Amino acid sequence: MAGVGDLSQFKSAAQFGAWLGLAPQQHSSGGKERLGGITKRGDDYLRTLLIQGAKAAVHSAHKRQDRISQWVVQLKARVGWQRAAVALANKNARILWAVLVRGKAYDANHVSVMPGSMQPS
Repeated sequence: MAGVGDLSQFKSAAQFGAWLGLAPQQHSSGGKERLGGITKRGDDYLRTLLIQGAKAAVHSAHKRQDRISQWVVQLKARVGWQRAAVALANKNARILWAVLVRGKAYDANHVSVMPGSMQPS
């Protein structure tokens, strides 16, 4: 909290993750999406803590059965452990933003719904 200040200054969790430098830099034009490496902006110390924690979680994800761990195992198989660690760090930063801004407890089984999307009845 000391490094970031008021988290409500960010419009969304994605904006917070991008501010931390956990989102890929975009070089897109003409409908072609080109993503580079992570931008490394924002608070170096907080980004480092999130990535180090994510690396530990990625290496032990195969031992757990929760949804996020299973997602990490599949992601690691597709893109490698280092990219999976940064993706998990970004996910954790977004969860951190949501929990602190909304003031609700963390729910591991929460399924987010896009605003305006059709919900099944």
